[in-house]
Amino acid sequence: MLVSTTPTLQGHDIREYRGVVTGEAIIGAHIFKDLFASIRDVIGGRSQAYEDTIREAREAAMQEMQAECRSLGGNAVVGVDIDYEVVGEGGSMMMVAVSGTAVYITPNEHYQT
Repeated sequence: MLVSTTPTLQGHDIREYRGVVTGEAIIGAHIFKDLFASIRDVIGGRSQAYEDTIREAREAAMQEMQAECRSLGGNAVVGVDIDYEVVGEGGSMMMVAVSGTAVYITPNEHYQT
């Protein structure tokens, strides 16, 4: 499935707009404690374990958004926005939220969906 932050997809005609689709993933506080406890992963001010956890949350949110798109009969998502928010009491969790517009596109013979 094509997913883009742009409002159009080069080489494809948007035939129908199916609606707004979203996906969310929340990382609990224990993740942050575990990550900061393993400070040995920090190299040059970056934590690979922390980055991997955020990446997994983003991918889960994207998969949820794509599943919602498919349920609306779409085959691509345009105008995607990705947000990261600290939530919960005392900022104990982080949420990754994605949203976009589900569309039905017709593929150009030079591009594949």
